[in-house]
Amino acid sequence: MKYVVVSGGVISGIGKGVLASSTGLLFKTLGLRVTSIKIDPYMNIDAGTMSPLEHGECFVLNDGGEVDLDLGNYERYLNITLTRNHNITTGKIYSHVIEKERNGDYLGKTVQVVPHITNAIQDWIERVAKIPVDDTGLEPEICIIELGGTVGDIESAPFVEALRQFQFRVGVDNFALIHVSLVPVIHGEQKTKPTQAAIKDLRSLGLTPDMIACRCQEELEVATIEKIGMFCHVGPEQVIAVHDVNSTYHVPLLLKEQRMMKYLTKKLTIGEIPQDSLDKGEKLLTKWRLLTSSHDRSFETVTIALVGKYTHLKDSYLSVIKSLEHSSMRCHRRLKIEWVESSDLEEETKVANLSQYHKAWHFVCQADGILVPGGFGSRGIEGMIAAAKYARENDVPYLGVCLGLQIAVIEQARNVLGIEGTSSMEFDPNLDEATAAVVYMPDVDQVKLGGTMRLGIHSTKFVKDTEWSKLRQLYGGADAVYERHRHRYEVNPKLIDQIEAAGLKFIGKDETETRMEMIELKGHKFFCGTQYHPEYLSKVLDPSRPFLGLVAASAGILEDVLARDDLNYKGEF
Repeated sequence: MKYVVVSGGVISGIGKGVLASSTGLLFKTLGLRVTSIKIDPYMNIDAGTMSPLEHGECFVLNDGGEVDLDLGNYERYLNITLTRNHNITTGKIYSHVIEKERNGDYLGKTVQVVPHITNAIQDWIERVAKIPVDDTGLEPEICIIELGGTVGDIESAPFVEALRQFQFRVGVDNFALIHVSLVPVIHGEQKTKPTQAAIKDLRSLGLTPDMIACRCQEELEVATIEKIGMFCHVGPEQVIAVHDVNSTYHVPLLLKEQRMMKYLTKKLTIGEIPQDSLDKGEKLLTKWRLLTSSHDRSFETVTIALVGKYTHLKDSYLSVIKSLEHSSMRCHRRLKIEWVESSDLEEETKVANLSQYHKAWHFVCQADGILVPGGFGSRGIEGMIAAAKYARENDVPYLGVCLGLQIAVIEQARNVLGIEGTSSMEFDPNLDEATAAVVYMPDVDQVKLGGTMRLGIHSTKFVKDTEWSKLRQLYGGADAVYERHRHRYEVNPKLIDQIEAAGLKFIGKDETETRMEMIELKGHKFFCGTQYHPEYLSKVLDPSRPFLGLVAASAGILEDVLARDDLNYKGEF
């Protein structure tokens, strides 16, 4: 097993996740099997109870693990399926060690950060790195490890020490470190001091970078690269310039142009690769080049109004954004997202801030399509319902994800069925259960919040006589699909017949055929919703089908997309 660690200095949010994913992709283009691990130095067990406005999106895996959003990047770029154990947190490690101490596994010894915590981290990495993550079912050959946070922070100290020891445990030929640093531009001059200081701090902790990836708004000058190489004690070929490009999908090609793999394969003593693996890798690289080049040549724009409640931090909807990007690239369109805070569409905002209200509605009315993503809590719900009503009445393409499906059902129940004041019991626990459009799922914990929702991958079966469904056609006419879930509320079974009689069809149900998982409005250009989160399984080269339908319908080319022969869906897990 070869290990490549990606760390960061100077500031957080510098792009370690994209660089780690891109590095992994380049190894895949060589025909190697790649896996990824993300280390998060916070005390939480997982990301499930963290606010999207503070931490960004909570990503959900097949096994129901609620993890850091960077694992979504790894899956999307590398086309792999990770597990909850691929996300290491301080909380997980300390809980693991404390449990062993309580069981007497340390034989009366004093349990300390070194060696017990650091050994636990190293053991965890070695164990998880061997888990098969792709369709070959074989053990990976390369493990990309991203160390979250910034080197030098007190929270990450045990992990830095563990990695320092780890390089000797696995051998120097099996360990490489890429450090991502910032090169700011001040008054037109590229400054190298922050990078020099970051590398000095890293070396003082016992880690020496094999490559330095320099993030900069503009291309690095030769003099800057030489200066960083000289004062950071690395050769010029070990300094990688990562400047701003058209999209993050260009980053792997940018790294390849700088011969990153030539150095890493030599450093890691990667031997001869079988020809069939090389051919497979070359095919992947060709597809990636074609995708990025065709996107660069796209000029027509498709505009999607994202009506959400966490729009002040775009990372709250990272998988949604990426799914829209994947679909727009497949449709050969430039994507424009209009960010609409749902509460701005409400009457209260009209009274308090008329210009803000009109601006929000202008974005909704001018958009080619409307998307209402997932979320929790009552804030902004009336604005989402208003957006769904507008889409339904004006034949504007609409996709509701999780909460967005529930919003569409509430809107239908209120404005078509005439059930005045109906809503979700999440927003009003005192609602009459007989007339509430959305109710609490009876099989989930209503008190404990962490990891108690309907989580992970589950089957959704299309009901009979739904061949007309655009959503089913997007899935290649499959009888069932497997998608990832994250919710604790569901459509009220008592209202199903009434809602369907009014025109909104429940075209997909869960394994027991009692829980409603998909909706579609027959005769509408595209009005669909999914109780699951299709964005979690969207890949760069294989877009999520519901998102592809929204973008295609919004671009006016849905029929063309449905006529293609590349919509095959395996319908298996």
